[in-house]
Amino acid sequence: MKRAVISVFVMLAMFQFVVKQGQAAVTCKQVDDALAACVPYLTNGGVPSTPCCNGVGELRNSAETTADRQAACNCVKQAAARIPTIKEDDAATLPAKCHVQVDFPISKNTNCEE
Repeated sequence: MKRAVISVFVMLAMFQFVVKQGQAAVTCKQVDDALAACVPYLTNGGVPSTPCCNGVGELRNSAETTADRQAACNCVKQAAARIPTIKEDDAATLPAKCHVQVDFPISKNTNCEE
């Protein structure tokens, strides 16, 4: 009986872990808010502002799981598509210029499923 109870608890714990891993906690509003200060840099180039780099850091910190990163990536992709004058080269180098490692490129053309 004791083994059965332990097995049930282990399975419940695994189920909670799997469910949590599969749910994205990042919203497009969070991504838009985090990157709003980056629009001047993304359209004009130059040096990203401190608020922009802070937003890139917030984006990285909020995308903890694979589902979060995929959701954030899709939101970034949608946001980039709404800015017709975005400079793709500047978008691609934004995380590096902010000294922040983001696990997906900032681009209109990113495949977020990889």
